[in-house]
Amino acid sequence: MSEIVSDKCLDVLFRTARTHSAWLDKPVSDVTLEALYDLLRNGPTSANSNPGRFVFVKSAEAREKLRPHLSAGNVDKTMQAPVTAIVAYDSRFTEFLPKLFPHEPDAPSWFEGDAEKMFMNGFRNGTLQGAYLILAARALGLDCGPMSGFNADGVNASFFADGRWRVNFLCNLGYGDPAALPPRNPRLDFDEAARIV
Repeated sequence: MSEIVSDKCLDVLFRTARTHSAWLDKPVSDVTLEALYDLLRNGPTSANSNPGRFVFVKSAEAREKLRPHLSAGNVDKTMQAPVTAIVAYDSRFTEFLPKLFPHEPDAPSWFEGDAEKMFMNGFRNGTLQGAYLILAARALGLDCGPMSGFNADGVNASFFADGRWRVNFLCNLGYGDPAALPPRNPRLDFDEAARIV
């Protein structure tokens, strides 16, 4: 049985965590990014497929490569962020199923000849892994600024020219400036967004 985590953990992961758009001038180490991936890879995906792929944009050259593909409102906050994660998925993720799901040797055949099933499984489970990235980053003391305001075709052409990996969303990572946070927006109540049947 899983253990209930402390209220402090719940605050860090959910209740007091915020989406950041302004960043402190404090770098994120490669060691932290490797630890982040080491955590997120353990989240569940269908048939342990792990189709999520991650490019951590840190260098000035890579940031300039990303800049022209950002929506106008996302340029400044992305250029200021210490890291921008390109959250992508592998369009040929089934090639890894023999390693990741070894007790089902026929698992790759589940997707043969069904491009829609292949896309939906890769995209859906890659999206889950992107959410795990956000939680893992928060657990490691990082703040996040996920975004969908960008030209996906441009990002794919600039970072994934072979077409195998495909961008899903972007997520700025770093140490957010709490002084720049606006008041938190409301959330839907249980009865507005959920039901028990």
